[in-house]
Amino acid sequence: MTYSSFLPTEEYAFERDATDHLGHFRKEFYLSEKSIYLDGNSLGLLSVRAEQAVCDVLNDWKRLGIDGWTGGDRPWFFQAEQLGSLLAPLVGAAADEVIVTGSTTVNLHQLASTFYQPAGKRTKILADELTFPSDLYALQSQVRLRGLDPDEHLVLAKSGDGRFLDEDEIIACMTEEIALIVLPTVLYRSGQLLDIPRLTEEAHKRGILIGFDGCHSVGVIPHQFQEWDVDFAYWCNYKYLNGGPGSVAALYVNRKHFGKVPGLTGWFGSDKEKQFDMELTFFPAQSAGAYQIGTPHILSMAPLFGSLPMFAEAGMEAIREKSLQQTAFLMQLLDTELAGHGFVLGNPTDDQRRGGHVSLEHPEAARICRALKENGVIPDFRAPNVIRLAPVPLYTSYHDIWRSVQILKQIMEQRSYQQYENKRGVIA
Repeated sequence: MTYSSFLPTEEYAFERDATDHLGHFRKEFYLSEKSIYLDGNSLGLLSVRAEQAVCDVLNDWKRLGIDGWTGGDRPWFFQAEQLGSLLAPLVGAAADEVIVTGSTTVNLHQLASTFYQPAGKRTKILADELTFPSDLYALQSQVRLRGLDPDEHLVLAKSGDGRFLDEDEIIACMTEEIALIVLPTVLYRSGQLLDIPRLTEEAHKRGILIGFDGCHSVGVIPHQFQEWDVDFAYWCNYKYLNGGPGSVAALYVNRKHFGKVPGLTGWFGSDKEKQFDMELTFFPAQSAGAYQIGTPHILSMAPLFGSLPMFAEAGMEAIREKSLQQTAFLMQLLDTELAGHGFVLGNPTDDQRRGGHVSLEHPEAARICRALKENGVIPDFRAPNVIRLAPVPLYTSYHDIWRSVQILKQIMEQRSYQQYENKRGVIA
């Protein structure tokens, strides 16, 4: 797709909305008439179905009390596995390879504690310098827990330009000293989509286990983790999957690793038939369910019962196609409307390498984001100079995109952003 094939007009935006096969999902979400929401890659919006799912679990708690664990329409005891089965098709996995549990960083700790087993020459973890910092904090911690020095035993693949990673450079770092590789599926700043199957194949050729952080791709890009033989993956459910702030996260473990005792064990990772035997010996579930630790956060899982069925109805291929179309339309509008205003496109233009958001770079990015919010467009700022704009296929219209660019153009022409300090807020 070349993004010059779109017409940069309001009429064209209306025409695309009129023929959008996913457009009917828009009415499922609580959208403000006073703003345009382009921050779904950071926190997805509430849907009517998710709201109802929360009401349902509250009602079960009210009616059933402790019997909610085994009674009602959705017994709490089995909800993590049920949600895993809903998520599995989105990442190309079997139902028992996915579990909803923990948070992104807790799940990385769990997976790293399981699969990072330094021995002999293989003592190092390979990550990258552009990944979300929380992942590095967790990996540094895991290295220290083995009595090793992160400065020496956590290797970071470098970026040549501060935006993108080169797979050849990553592969060159896959030496005989590497015990584990942890990489993002999509880079959180630039939106670059890595070649997951190639990296997995190259890691396995060298006898290295590899896992991926899918926070910025699951729900907007189809994956085939099982087919690609990925060892493990983990992601949050509050971005494109619209599970709500603090929504319980998820992880994938390839079935070839079933039976391995997780590095961090807890009673909810037990075989469900034995969990309430209260024996002193841990009997792990023979599935990704073994990677659970403590009691599930039932109230925080509830919205996913409302949000996830929409992805099955829409289909991940259709979601991906609309996402690519909308980000291409956005890039063309930025090209035609904002030339001369100092913006640089910091994301891949190639469909095969682009995630779900557009990354717009500008020296005044923080104050431009503030001006956008004041004018009813909700973007996302990432230091030092990135404005992330994410059309979300289930609820963003083409007209939303067109209007947003017109508002940004007006802000730049009138220099109204100059009234704000070029500094991020407490939460960017």
